[in-house]
Amino acid sequence: MAHSTLEHAQASLRRYAGEYGAHEHEHVQVLVGLAGRLELELDGRAAYVDASCGLIVPAGIVHGYEALGPAKVLVIESPVRAGLARMRRFAPPPHWKDPCQALDASAALEELAGADTLLQRRPIDLAKLESHIDGELHGSWGTARLAALCQLSPQRFHARFVELTGMAPAAFVRQRRLDEAQRLLRAGLSLEAAALQVGYASASALAFALRRERGVGARGLRG
Repeated sequence: MAHSTLEHAQASLRRYAGEYGAHEHEHVQVLVGLAGRLELELDGRAAYVDASCGLIVPAGIVHGYEALGPAKVLVIESPVRAGLARMRRFAPPPHWKDPCQALDASAALEELAGADTLLQRRPIDLAKLESHIDGELHGSWGTARLAALCQLSPQRFHARFVELTGMAPAAFVRQRRLDEAQRLLRAGLSLEAAALQVGYASASALAFALRRERGVGARGLRG
C-alpha cells in the first residue's frame, strides 16, 4: 500500500485516457464523473463513473482505471473518516459540477452523507449511440429505438439520458444533425442536399432549424 501524507480533504479536476494500473492508497477517493466514462476494477469488481454518478473508493481498496475515450472526473481525496469506509455509488449534488464555483472539499464530504445511494446500473454508451446516429442521420431516431440499443425501457432510458447529458434524446439527435448539416454546408453542399442527408424533410425545414437553434443561415455558413 502506498503511504499517504494527506492531512486535509482536497479536490482536483482530472482527465483520463487509456489504462491505469492497479494500485491502492491509505486515503479515500471520491470520484465524480463530469464527461465521458471511467471504467474501474475495485478488488476484482467492475464499476464505472460517468456524468450521472459518483463513487467512493475507500482506503486500502486495490483499484485500476480504464478510459476508452477521454474522461473528465472530479476527484476528492480525504484522510480516512466516518462515512467513507465502504464503496458506494451516489448521486452527486448538482452544484458539485458548477464550473463557475470552486468546490470546498471538506464541505462536499459533509454533504456526501445525504447523497442518494445508486445501485449499479447498466451504463449508457454515449459513444456507441453517437456512432449509430451519425451513421444514419437521415433515419428515424425516436426514444424507443435509442433505448433498444442500450437494452433499457424507453422511460428508463429517457430519464437516464437526461441525467447523463443534461438534454432530452430528441435534442441530442437534433444537435448531431445540425452539426453535420453545418459541416456539409461549409463544404459547399446545397441546402437541399444537406437536408436530405441529415434527416430534414426540406431545405426550408433545415434553414428554419439552423436559424432557431444556431442563429445562422445557410448563406452565412457558405461564407
